[in-house]
Amino acid sequence: MLYFLLLTGIYSCGQTESADTAAVIDKEGAAKADKEVAKTTKDKTILFFGNSLTAGYGLEPDQAFPAIIQGYIDSLDLPYKVINAGVSGETSAGGKSRISWLLKQPVDVFVLELGANDGLRGISPTDTYQNLGTIIDKVREKNPDVKIVLAGMQMPPSMGRNFTDEFKQVYTRLAEEKKVALIPFLLHGVGGNPKLNQADGVHPTIEGQKILAKNTWEILENLITTQP
Repeated sequence: MLYFLLLTGIYSCGQTESADTAAVIDKEGAAKADKEVAKTTKDKTILFFGNSLTAGYGLEPDQAFPAIIQGYIDSLDLPYKVINAGVSGETSAGGKSRISWLLKQPVDVFVLELGANDGLRGISPTDTYQNLGTIIDKVREKNPDVKIVLAGMQMPPSMGRNFTDEFKQVYTRLAEEKKVALIPFLLHGVGGNPKLNQADGVHPTIEGQKILAKNTWEILENLITTQP
């Protein structure tokens, strides 16, 4: 139970922001990521699109798991540049609204980590499913050969078994129907462990982010080290 209670805090980070503040953050985050895409010197781009987990809330940018993934990539001398487009408090609807801003440059690999804030706000899993599906479709429309990774999330049991089951199925269903790679649960091994979370008890520490990177790399590595 403690495990899922702590997850609630992680997922809901940024929920106290006003709508206006969130909109400003969305625009600034999208604009920053767009500039980074434009200036990349690598041959290919991996775009991480998510919320506070992707953004690395409370840490330096180079301590967030997408930056750790860049270290893995560089150690293997692979031609990929990682772009972190994480925005704290982001929902699937917000992501659907801003994704077009980030698709002005080609994207070779797209890592989608959104939806958890939807669940904790009681948004219908059907809406989350549709929003995430639209994001995937938009990315593919602009980049037909893109490889997509979907980060699976879960809801705490306090929200009811029917809801939590339906929410979890959003990710497994999308992975199957859209033919995308699935990270079963991004926070596996981190959620609920006080040693791997910051003083607030909910946001991963540097060591926690390393585990998120490991969970992601287990799926991502094969996609970028093998021929299409």
